[in-house]
Amino acid sequence: MKKMIARDLVIVGGGPAGLAAALTAYEAGVKDILLLERDQYLGGILNQCIHPGFGLQYFKEELTGPQYAERFIEKIMGIKEIEISLKSLVVHLTKKKELTYIKPGTMQTVAAKTLIMGTGCRERTREMIRIPGTRPAGIFPAGLAQKLINIEGLLPGREVVIIGSGDIGLIMARRFTLEGAHVKAVIEIQKESRGLIRNVAQCLDDFNLPLYLQHKILKIHGKDRVEKVTVAEVDDEFQEISGTRFELACDTVLVSVGLIPENELIEMAGVVMDEKTNTPESGELNTTSIPGLWVCGNAYKIYDVVDGVTRDSAQAGKLAAEYLRNLP
Repeated sequence: MKKMIARDLVIVGGGPAGLAAALTAYEAGVKDILLLERDQYLGGILNQCIHPGFGLQYFKEELTGPQYAERFIEKIMGIKEIEISLKSLVVHLTKKKELTYIKPGTMQTVAAKTLIMGTGCRERTREMIRIPGTRPAGIFPAGLAQKLINIEGLLPGREVVIIGSGDIGLIMARRFTLEGAHVKAVIEIQKESRGLIRNVAQCLDDFNLPLYLQHKILKIHGKDRVEKVTVAEVDDEFQEISGTRFELACDTVLVSVGLIPENELIEMAGVVMDEKTNTPESGELNTTSIPGLWVCGNAYKIYDVVDGVTRDSAQAGKLAAEYLRNLP
């Protein structure tokens, strides 16, 4: 069995949160940093966000997602004290901050003096909001559809209905339109959109795409492929208003109904969790119930813009550096 390696700071996640934490920790004096990323590239979700709107707060200029990520990646790649391990998936974490990760051809265990989790979040699915109907092809989380178009070069469908008006759903309404698809409607159960005002204006209003507020999908129809959805208006209790049903023919349904912080590893380690939000119970930014273990970025709370992720994740790097300085 391989001997466990001790590291001063281990960071899990190479997206905007992990990158900001690593750079700040290094600048604060930490000279032994291991950054683990399960994908084959650094940058996280930013790699598939090719639209502009990033960096307005942090850099005071407008960038695309990949451009924003590149500014941090270029800095990190020039720092020999930060070891980057790509294609590295963490599969186990203990209360002692001992973690096991696998990468092609090997499995390794590391004992971290300090640990920062920048594991991001995942999308809520159709099943989580209990939309009845069949299970045909053509139902996608909006973020997955974004990856298929922007990275894989695939168009998932041509007649599209979007459930939920979160930012990813709004952005994908524009993206599908630009690719020549027909967005039939964005369906939102609340009284107002849950996305940024600028995204409603730039992604829906500018393209004359319909937004149905206080409506919900009652059923998805289709055998092999999505054929149509049944929609109805709802009251303040989200109950169907009689006589308001109508159908929209489509071949694709995107689900954009919120994000869930990815925190199963820290839950495995015994961190005290808030079951409603799947985030650590904490009275202070980034902290957890385990000393020396911090959570940052969308794993700590869901942010509207990446600039906030960078700002707050930098604080996690400072906390880790301070903790290491105070160790006996």
